[in-house]
Amino acid sequence: MQQDSRNLLIAMGLSLLVILGWNHFYGAPKVEQARQTLNQLNQMETANRNAAGAPGLAAAPQQMSREEALAESKRIALETPSLFGSIALKGARIDDLSLRDYHETPDPKSANIVLLSPSGAPDAYFVEFNYVAPHGVTLNLPGAETLWTPDGDKLTPATPVTLTFDNGGGLVFKRKVSVDDHYLFTVVDTIENRGTGAVTFFPNASATRQGMPKTSGYAVLHEGFIGVVGADAPSTELTYKAIEKETNNAKVMPADSFAQGGWLGFTDKYWATAIIPDAAENYKGWFREFPGALPQFQADVFGEAKTLAPGENMVLTTRLFAGAKQSKILDYYQNDLGIKKLDMLIDWGYFHFITRPMFWLLEEIYKLVGNFGVAILMITLIVKGLFFPLANRSYLSMARMKEVQPKIKALQELYPDDKMKQQQEIMELYRKEKINPVSGCLPMLLQIPVFFSLYKVLFVAIEMRQAPFFGWIRDLSAPDPTNIFNLFGLLPIDPTQFPVFGHLLHLGIWPLIMGVSMWVQMKMNPEPTDPVQKTMFAWMPVIFTFMLGSFPAGLVIYWTWNNTLSVAQQTLIMKKAGVKVELFDNLRKTFSRKTA
Repeated sequence: MQQDSRNLLIAMGLSLLVILGWNHFYGAPKVEQARQTLNQLNQMETANRNAAGAPGLAAAPQQMSREEALAESKRIALETPSLFGSIALKGARIDDLSLRDYHETPDPKSANIVLLSPSGAPDAYFVEFNYVAPHGVTLNLPGAETLWTPDGDKLTPATPVTLTFDNGGGLVFKRKVSVDDHYLFTVVDTIENRGTGAVTFFPNASATRQGMPKTSGYAVLHEGFIGVVGADAPSTELTYKAIEKETNNAKVMPADSFAQGGWLGFTDKYWATAIIPDAAENYKGWFREFPGALPQFQADVFGEAKTLAPGENMVLTTRLFAGAKQSKILDYYQNDLGIKKLDMLIDWGYFHFITRPMFWLLEEIYKLVGNFGVAILMITLIVKGLFFPLANRSYLSMARMKEVQPKIKALQELYPDDKMKQQQEIMELYRKEKINPVSGCLPMLLQIPVFFSLYKVLFVAIEMRQAPFFGWIRDLSAPDPTNIFNLFGLLPIDPTQFPVFGHLLHLGIWPLIMGVSMWVQMKMNPEPTDPVQKTMFAWMPVIFTFMLGSFPAGLVIYWTWNNTLSVAQQTLIMKKAGVKVELFDNLRKTFSRKTA
């Protein structure tokens, strides 16, 4: 024992030395490089933005209604099969975008989802493509206040629009904006130097959010900054609160060099924006917060310096994804257009190797049956079929445990005051009888990843949003709307809004059915002999009922159906093995005790 403790201390000491050494020789220099890069970029952009009067480093914009904010600039209309809105000619901002196929509620007459809104409006959220002069150099470059001249009055997939800006000093910018049928914008800037001297500048595309964005607040889902900075880089995720902990409220990626490929922006539960630089261009990703009464959050693609000689021109291409995180569309952009890892905008979670196939299977079954709820029931049947051999062995093991219950009881009576000896003898009995006491739990443990992956699918897949089942379930991704604590709507109150414990009072019809099904499943097996285990098993259905009360209705339906199938499966297996089914005897004992 002393030797084990000594080895543990030595291992902990060596681990600490490794951590300290890494931090001294690698971690600290990286942090210093990031700080220097951030200061350099801040100096250049501060000078440019202060000259241009752009928001972010200046005072927070005055708050106004969305209609008033839209009227601040002349606009060109935007119409596609998936989007509608407008683009501001002031700053050439994409700042007015609504989703044609998505509404606030399941009622198709309810308001469309608004994704982007202009600066100064409530929940302002916009994207712009500008240029930054080197520190100490004064140049009239496109910025937030630049007025562009369009060659048309409407942007559609069939009619791209070209915007022009002449800075009066020899530089002419022509910006061609096009959009596809879904959610991808392509911005092609042609820059011509008609002056007499060379000009140097930095391209900078940014997505900005004014005010703290509303989030779902679930730990299982990431909402906030997101990016893959570099074609082969892992994804970087940062919440709005976490940015405050970064040096100067900003994170630069990479800190010591430029990256090629990838994308970055913001992700919500179902919607996202992602700025996608040209895969051949070098850039740094930049997540920032500008604190204040109205905090601003910004994701930047900051390109390396470009020098344009007199008489020359250059073309710079940047793309923007702005819309719903539909899996098939993201896969198309990723596989056919070469935007690597764009599917990571959907938070599939750690079990993505199960979650994605689960989603695919769910969609394929939906195509056949036309109802995602029915598809969930059929998936449950498939999962039960896959686990059938394991469940068969498990239930047979339970039957064997029932047979040795008298022997276990005798051992407990033989050693009433020696719990350790009692457990040793019981385990020896299990060994002799070739019984695995944990085999009954194994099917449930193996189904946890399946359960969690289905939970993720219901929670993050936009295809599940507002998908109806039958009856009162009009949205499988939302909790059961009924509640026993207001008598299922007879009382004009919402118990979930009560302070302190209101979140525990989300208990609808389907969670109650699930609780009953779980209780019946528990009664299929002999009661545990240990008093602690007996109490725990008795309360487990109640605990799960309250836990799952606020979960998506589709998940509760899955769990209820799974319990029901488990009861039927166990009954058939035990009857086939010639073992008595305990269900009715246990139910009779339970209710007879209550009556007594």
